[in-house]
Amino acid sequence: MRLTIRKHELSIDRSPLVVNADELKLVEGCRKGDANARKQLYTQYAEQMLAVCYRYTGNLDDAHDVLHDGFIKIFTHFTFRGESALKSWIYKVMSAQAIDFMRRKHADGLLLMDNEELPDLPDVDEKAIMVEASGIDVETLMNMVAQLPEGCRMVFNLFVFEDKSHKEIADLLHIKLNTSKSQFRYAKSLLANKIKQYVKHEGER
Repeated sequence: MRLTIRKHELSIDRSPLVVNADELKLVEGCRKGDANARKQLYTQYAEQMLAVCYRYTGNLDDAHDVLHDGFIKIFTHFTFRGESALKSWIYKVMSAQAIDFMRRKHADGLLLMDNEELPDLPDVDEKAIMVEASGIDVETLMNMVAQLPEGCRMVFNLFVFEDKSHKEIADLLHIKLNTSKSQFRYAKSLLANKIKQYVKHEGER
């Protein structure tokens, strides 16, 4: 499942490092605090980054708040140095902002179901799901992720999109290692079911 989703996310966080004259001008303008450059940067990336924020929050109002705060951070501390593509750097800022937002929102812990409360779900045939997911557009897939229950959605995002290990996730969210693993399996099963239902519905149209 990790490979499937990352394949669809290549346009967001695995962009090739290509620097052209227009981008250099945009970067320099943002470093100097130029209003037009900031507006251009926002216009160019806001829609994509809103989708990233929504994938974490599962709520559009919260996603807009994260997006706003993320761009404030970018414009206040424009630390881009060209080590990666500009879009990749902005993605990292936004994903970090979204993670911080969710942690602050639930300072007493994310809404995670206890392992014994998790319903019994069938094992996922990952190869079959990969085939089915390959025919679904990115926006639809990301909406499916955003609709996952809050706790397992967070674990899924961290494991799949941020390449965090379950040990790292457990430390970050202050949960047990096995809880991270079980929440990921739960999220994967729910997502697989959403994909199957979507494909079935589309096939009946």
